[in-house]
Amino acid sequence: QTVLQGIILLPLRLISITFLLLLAWLSASIATSCQPGTGFLPLEGWRRRMVQTTLSSLTRAAYFVMGFQVKVKGKVASLLEAPIFVAAPHSSFFDGIVCALTGMPSIVSRAENLSTPVFGTILRSLQPVVVSRQDHNSRKNTVAEITRRALSRGQWPQVI
Repeated sequence: QTVLQGIILLPLRLISITFLLLLAWLSASIATSCQPGTGFLPLEGWRRRMVQTTLSSLTRAAYFVMGFQVKVKGKVASLLEAPIFVAAPHSSFFDGIVCALTGMPSIVSRAENLSTPVFGTILRSLQPVVVSRQDHNSRKNTVAEITRRALSRGQWPQVI
């Protein structure tokens, strides 16, 4: 009986996740299209709301389709209360749950991730702080960029 359920559920889950991923890509593409200063200027207005609400909802839906149900206890700190927050040990795909539950904050990511098909577009819409492994000053630049965003008084999303 469980094998039969798996045979039926697996293709349905894969199709659903693929559909949700394509919707996320489309939303991210629309939000970042014709955006001047991509990565240097924060997304504003409808673009920022679209990334936060649409991508957060689609990510939650994808995790639900995968079988994860997450309950949040307490209240997430606002952008002005905590411009930076830490999710640890950030070593798996479970980090996406934290991102979805906190409104899709900016993340720190290596530069190579931006060139990944589909995921790179979605990642770019989160306006990540990019770390380059080839740049010797990258660590110092990353700290400076995180500090700049944290001190922007809400212009940039939270940084995780």
